[in-house]
Amino acid sequence: MITLMTVALMAAQAVPYVKNPRNWPTPVMDQVAPAIPPLRKGAVLVLSKTNGFRDPDQIVAATSAVQEIAREGGRDVFATENAAVMNPRDLARFRVVVLNSTSGTIFTEAQRAALRAWIERGGGVVLLHGAGGDHRYDWAWYRDTLLGAQFIGHTSTPDQFQQGDIHVEAPDHPAMQGLPKVWQRVEEWYAFDRVPIGAGTRILATLDEGSYRPAPEQRMGRHPIVWTRCVAKGRAIFSALGHRAESYAEPLHRRLIGNAIRWAAGRHC
Repeated sequence: MITLMTVALMAAQAVPYVKNPRNWPTPVMDQVAPAIPPLRKGAVLVLSKTNGFRDPDQIVAATSAVQEIAREGGRDVFATENAAVMNPRDLARFRVVVLNSTSGTIFTEAQRAALRAWIERGGGVVLLHGAGGDHRYDWAWYRDTLLGAQFIGHTSTPDQFQQGDIHVEAPDHPAMQGLPKVWQRVEEWYAFDRVPIGAGTRILATLDEGSYRPAPEQRMGRHPIVWTRCVAKGRAIFSALGHRAESYAEPLHRRLIGNAIRWAAGRHC
């Protein structure tokens, strides 16, 4: 017997899922580098290229905030969504690269090689939120060496954004300066397949899983949320925070980003 419920289910299954182009733009691989204006030594590059998931509001808010924070710190800054900026000539003009929720396969093999070499020779990279939030990476070095862990999911509807407690585990680290020992905030909370180890990893802050409602498969025990890694002579810092556009107006979040940029610009991991 075919019921109204069965008909409704059949109709729903017959409609294919269509990704919203606002959040899933058509992938483009950039080949021609952007024009870069004159910059003083120690400049910051902000790349927001997305060939995977994209949150336009977050991208705009975060890019604007990083530009403001870098300039307040006395640094020139150049923001782009053109991944062809990853070439030896242009990268040599920057001290810090900020990957702002980059997603999907965005670099050609030559661009990957240029970024890796720049970091390994002493560059500093700041990875914000979605830059560590892809379900899969076809660049193993990025996942295993730069990040050190694989994203497995985040809190989702109807509990996507929840208040949780962040515990600062390394209050002496420059990136944690000025942050409270226990930092309460609302976030889309990321989870990973493991706690990063090796490569001089230092877990700077963890998430208290008793302070929010994670899905069972997203419980990690010790749940890192901000950490650093040493990459040859270079440095990387990842923060899983920052999904909501309005979070980039939060004084403590802005402080973390500013601290991260200053640390990444340093000479030691």
